[in-house]
Amino acid sequence: MNFMAVKAWHVSFLEPDCQTALPVKLTFRDPAKLRTMQQRFGSASLEDRQSFEHGLSIGRGGVWLTLSEEQYRKLKRPGNAPGIRP
Repeated sequence: MNFMAVKAWHVSFLEPDCQTALPVKLTFRDPAKLRTMQQRFGSASLEDRQSFEHGLSIGRGGVWLTLSEEQYRKLKRPGNAPGIRP
């Protein structure tokens, strides 16, 4: 998951190759939504949490998420509301 702040938090997702964008894009006004996603689906290591928080503080970053096959399939389908929204 990549995120960037431009008036709101814009979130995009990449395939495991880190080059191919998935069609689902999300927008959040509150960075707490991003924190919730990171807490639920991201790594619990201190280093990864600190890296994520640094990304929030500078307005852009990324985090690896662990998704179920169903959640991943939903991100691959354009126009589909993903099942990972907190």
